[in-house]
Amino acid sequence: MSTITLWRPVGPKELALIELSGMTAFPPRLPEQPIFYPVTTRAYAIKIARDWNVPESGAGFVTQFEVDAAYLARYAVETAGGREHQEYWIPAEDMNAFNAAIVGLIRIVDSFTAP
Repeated sequence: MSTITLWRPVGPKELALIELSGMTAFPPRLPEQPIFYPVTTRAYAIKIARDWNVPESGAGFVTQFEVDAAYLARYAVETAGGREHQEYWIPAEDMNAFNAAIVGLIRIVDSFTAP
């Protein structure tokens, strides 16, 4: 099976839910969150975790994980701003299937806290 490496910046609350899954799944989206957006580069995930999650919740984390490439092929890579800001837009109703397509564990690769 071929996989694609993705990253997801998260705050402490989302990380706690990921940990409850045994580091195997992302939590369902909240009603005000119709899209799940994993990103295509670690640098972009770091920027979000450090510049958005830390001010918002006091800490930010970057998770890294592998997704079955055949599953991910049904979604286009979207550009949010500049060329370095690429992500997948996974509809909230697809989260169970997305989580089932994760290969291996979700890993924490970076963490940031407020000074």
